[in-house]
Amino acid sequence: MPELPEIETIARGVDARTRGDQIVEAWFGRHREPFKTPPARQAKGLEGRTILAVHRTGKHIVCELGIACSGASVESGSEPDAQWIVHLGMTGRLLVTTPDGPVADHTHARLRLKSGREIRFVDPRRFGRLEFRDLGRTAGFRAAGKEPLAIGAEEFAGLFRGRKLAIKAALLNQALLTGVGNIYADESLFRAGIRPRRRAGRLTRAELERLRLALRSVLEQAIRLGGSSVSDYVDADGVRGFFQLQHCVYLRTGQPCRQCQTPIRRILVGGRGTHYCPHCQQ
Repeated sequence: MPELPEIETIARGVDARTRGDQIVEAWFGRHREPFKTPPARQAKGLEGRTILAVHRTGKHIVCELGIACSGASVESGSEPDAQWIVHLGMTGRLLVTTPDGPVADHTHARLRLKSGREIRFVDPRRFGRLEFRDLGRTAGFRAAGKEPLAIGAEEFAGLFRGRKLAIKAALLNQALLTGVGNIYADESLFRAGIRPRRRAGRLTRAELERLRLALRSVLEQAIRLGGSSVSDYVDADGVRGFFQLQHCVYLRTGQPCRQCQTPIRRILVGGRGTHYCPHCQQ
């Protein structure tokens, strides 16, 4: 499943290519699973609206939309009156292409833009979700957990205070931190030197601060390298990321640790495959 760096990379790519463009026509496929909002309602809400900005909120891509009054143009930076919210699920892709580009199998949405471009949502396993929100009738989308790229030391430590679950499981809890998944939990715990099964509430303040800084560093580096392409992930142009080449533990079971040469181990924590170095992580 795409995690924070992959979602951030896609959102930035879509924003750079579509900000200020107008949605002329919206087409949706026949499978019902991807639609959190009925497709007919999405099409009615999207058509004619201008894309003011595209950004990431947690593991979701949020398109901020505006509609012109009396034929006037909508300026980028105007107050949005609607949102189109995309969750990629396990295998979803949000691509910006031209209308004559090959239409991939399992394409569930095509938004034709005034510029001639198209935004396409592709999802073979149909675990992704598409939602339209009229901000005059409902609140804008917000993530449940804290933003790991912005959270401070005190607030970060407070998330884990008294918690009995393993620190790896705590990092994956989207109600605590939003956007962190299996890859970046493993990699940040390695950089912080913390074993994934240690009880979250028993970590010292110093250890938690190491983890906070390691998590931010890993996420920022992954964003710079376009995310990790270990399965289906590609960015808005269909290009694979490069951070998988920097992984120290994730999916490196049995391979030598890049720091101490000890073989990397794989265990289950909260039902999730978890990778760590038994020497470097205590």
